[in-house]
Amino acid sequence: MKVLITGATGNVGMEVISALSKLNHNLDIYAGVRDLSADKIKLKNYRIQFSLFDFADFTTYQTALEGTDILFLLRPPQISEVEKYFKPLIETCKSKDIKHIVFLSVQGVEKSAVIPHHKIEKLIVDSKIPYTFLRPAYFMQNFTTTLRTDLIQNKRIYLPAGKAKFTLIDIRDIGAVAAVILTKISLHKNKSYELTNKEKLTFTEMAEILSFNLGVNIHYKSPNLLSFFLTKRKEKLPTMLIFVMIMLHYFPRFQNEPETTEWVEKITNRQPITFDQFIKNNKILLIS
Repeated sequence: MKVLITGATGNVGMEVISALSKLNHNLDIYAGVRDLSADKIKLKNYRIQFSLFDFADFTTYQTALEGTDILFLLRPPQISEVEKYFKPLIETCKSKDIKHIVFLSVQGVEKSAVIPHHKIEKLIVDSKIPYTFLRPAYFMQNFTTTLRTDLIQNKRIYLPAGKAKFTLIDIRDIGAVAAVILTKISLHKNKSYELTNKEKLTFTEMAEILSFNLGVNIHYKSPNLLSFFLTKRKEKLPTMLIFVMIMLHYFPRFQNEPETTEWVEKITNRQPITFDQFIKNNKILLIS
């Protein structure tokens, strides 16, 4: 079976490909990439093939999906216009007779109609294409990407999350779960899995764990929305990314506390990565 992985050079996409490389399977793995020459170099250590795929170029949908059986779909953070991009993509999936879509969604998606993931899930369900929805918790890797500069330069976590508790997941666990599902796809038809480790933490607690492991005093500040927006604009963050950060961190203050699940352990047959373990594994990235 041919599997097309979108977002293949992103954090999660690379973890999926890495996890697949460690399993015995008969899948033909295709990385959907925007720049064939550059991205082949990024993924040169893996025995995979490549297809030109760009969300902004609808013509690539047709060619990349030709002969594809399973689509692993990731939403690029900068693309939130579901009707413009994802509707034609799912329609192309139907016309190309895609057998299954595995979509990387988000925990709590069913309670939040405003986020793009909710609309994308609905598009997929309405298409009648068999699906698996992966609904991960808060990415630990946000600390080594979006939040890293503030952490290193200002020794702080600056987010409008108040005292809300968050469930957590390491993207290595997402990759491991996705790889198992892709190799045993018939067992996961029309299923949804919330992916978390066993922890529920506030950002105050996360700051304390970071401080202990890094040997640096990390403090957490929860600004009001206007201050947060203006600060991030001053840092030249795109407006859409700021709104996504607000949705991720502010809205949970007014929602029920999320629950931890055991799906990572059940699907991969190993314990999920703890926040403490994540920090130890990424100490250099988190201090310099």
